[in-house]
Amino acid sequence: MNAPYNGDRAQGTGGPTPSQGTAPGAPVPGQVPAPAPAQDHDPYVQDAYDYDPYRAQDLSAQDPVTEALYDRASHPPPPPGTYQEAGPLYAAPQAPSHGPDPRVWAQTPPPEPDGPSRHLPYGDHAATTQFVGVDSLVTRASEEEPEPDAFTHLYRDQQAAPGAPAEDAPVAAPAPAKPAGKAASLMKSSALMAAGTIVSRITGFARTLVIAGAIGVASLNDSYQVANTLPTMIYVLVGGGALNAVFIPQLVRAMKNDDDGGEAYANRLLTLVVVLLGAVTTICVFAAPLFIGMMSQKIADNPQRMEVAVAFAHYCLPTMFFMGVHVVLGQILNARGRFGAMMWTPVLNNIVVIATFGTFIWAFGGFTATGVSEATITPEGVRLLGIGTLLGLVVQSLAMLPYLREAGFRMRLRFDWKGHGLGKAAGLAKWTFFFVLANQLGLVVVTQLATWAGELADKQGHGGTGITGYNYALLLWQMPQAIITVSVMTAVLPRISRSAHDGDAAAVRDDISYGLRTSAVAIVPCAFAFLALGVPMSTLLYASTGADDATNIGFILMAFGLGLIPYSVQYVVLRGFYAYEDTRTPFYNTVIVAAVNAGVSALAFFALPARWAVVGMAAAYGLGYAVGVGVAWRRLKARLGGDLDGAHVMRTYTRLIGACVPAAVVAGAAAYGVTLWLGNGALGSLAALVAGLIALGAVFLLAAKRMRIEELNSMVGMVRGRLGR
Repeated sequence: MNAPYNGDRAQGTGGPTPSQGTAPGAPVPGQVPAPAPAQDHDPYVQDAYDYDPYRAQDLSAQDPVTEALYDRASHPPPPPGTYQEAGPLYAAPQAPSHGPDPRVWAQTPPPEPDGPSRHLPYGDHAATTQFVGVDSLVTRASEEEPEPDAFTHLYRDQQAAPGAPAEDAPVAAPAPAKPAGKAASLMKSSALMAAGTIVSRITGFARTLVIAGAIGVASLNDSYQVANTLPTMIYVLVGGGALNAVFIPQLVRAMKNDDDGGEAYANRLLTLVVVLLGAVTTICVFAAPLFIGMMSQKIADNPQRMEVAVAFAHYCLPTMFFMGVHVVLGQILNARGRFGAMMWTPVLNNIVVIATFGTFIWAFGGFTATGVSEATITPEGVRLLGIGTLLGLVVQSLAMLPYLREAGFRMRLRFDWKGHGLGKAAGLAKWTFFFVLANQLGLVVVTQLATWAGELADKQGHGGTGITGYNYALLLWQMPQAIITVSVMTAVLPRISRSAHDGDAAAVRDDISYGLRTSAVAIVPCAFAFLALGVPMSTLLYASTGADDATNIGFILMAFGLGLIPYSVQYVVLRGFYAYEDTRTPFYNTVIVAAVNAGVSALAFFALPARWAVVGMAAAYGLGYAVGVGVAWRRLKARLGGDLDGAHVMRTYTRLIGACVPAAVVAGAAAYGVTLWLGNGALGSLAALVAGLIALGAVFLLAAKRMRIEELNSMVGMVRGRLGR
């Protein structure tokens, strides 16, 4: 057994034996003391009494001489003064200089020292180490970076220049992080499109105001609305839905896979649209009386109204050709990342139409002065309004050409359609055709019933209750959808198509969730604003048509109100199916929406008085989309593997609705009180609308802040950051 001291070991090594009575190790009198023998090193007791027998020190304290695995490049010594001197093992820790305050729930962290406060392993330097925040991690998540070499440290001595020590090599300052990734790009594109859409919608409202001031909102305007709606319906039925749903994802894939960046595919698509729409437009112009009778039997039964409506249709139907050209050129630009042109060029169309109807007022007088109708309008007046409507679409489509030239796209006709993917796209488009057909059939039913109810109500002295009131309220109601949801999803749709093509269901889900939650921040408050303030909005905008007619349009707008929420959700959810080239599911979904809309509209027409029939039809519109959302949501959830981020989305919508309910109540009460005080004229409507919007915004923001709606907080933070506050 090894002894803890060396005295006993001397007996076994031939040393002198001490005499009795002499202490071990004491010198013997008269004898020269021999030199002490060298003590043997015991490997089992080495460092037994050292301060730190288990070497519980930092790795940089290894001995570079005796430690075989020591690597100074990987474990440089810490800067002087950064570590505290070693103290006793069992000493009590020093009291912190910044002790916690029991009165404060969240403690303030102590200040950081001026110099490096800790050892940074693996050669990192405290002066050049970059700490990345959460925002940078999220926005740069899609950027691919090279994987680090795990064996680089073994060759660091060979990477330095000959004759220069590796430790003295200058460290380059890190390049500044990119301020934004795909999120910032989407935000910029969405902002550009939103700005263009806002200006377009504002000029569009000015257009409706001038039209109402020129021909009113009664039967003559109903005839114009039916004729002007026909080209849009036929265009969407023939090719518009297929362009947006099928051909645009195919165009994105062609840009990604083709050697020419998809230019040849785009020219073939443009040629196909020009030929198809040219033929369809020619046929439809000759069949204008048939289409007018299909849209409204009441107009067809009245010879004067029929004559005027057919004359309007002869000028309006050719607009579908230029409408299709504009959409194709705009989508080609969108696929190349140029999103602004398609949103800004409709402004030119609105300006032309405003000038046309303004000229009509200057030449023939306004509606309040003339009371113009189908019986009193002159052929010159019909010709002026028809040519101006057609000229607006011509200018809108031709204005796309400079943008294409700037984008480097060379436009030319190509008829080599076979074998280049257009056949596959056409096969997919058949379901989109049925989708649009079902939607348009529902619209035809509503148009028939609304024109019928409007004629009956007009005879009773209630103007603004027909298809014109329905369309004007619908145009105002769809404005938030066009500005927010469409702008966001137009920028996101190419990315969703790429993710679906790559089989990345998680990316598709995240983009759908992003579109739903981001648009909801504006869509939900706008829906409740229409419900609470629909009447003052309409009486202000359409004051030139008379207070009673404008009030009836306001009631229709209130009925549309809350349907804006499912309408927006349906639009976003269907983009997920289109990204997977699934056009059959949207068709079945639209059949359900159209059936519910038509059925409830017919019920409202027969159950309600003529004045309120169109109000019930407006409510049926939102109800149909509410049913459709439930069906589409379940199917897309199954398509994405059972996960659509539903809990996150529902939490956002529930909190937004909870914040909007008290805001709408307060806003409606405030607007009603101002109207009782000032009346429902233009001045009273303006004051009521301003008071209601202020009350709505204040109560909503207060409630949303208490509910901690993260999407709203992010938007407010972004706006404040843009304003520099």
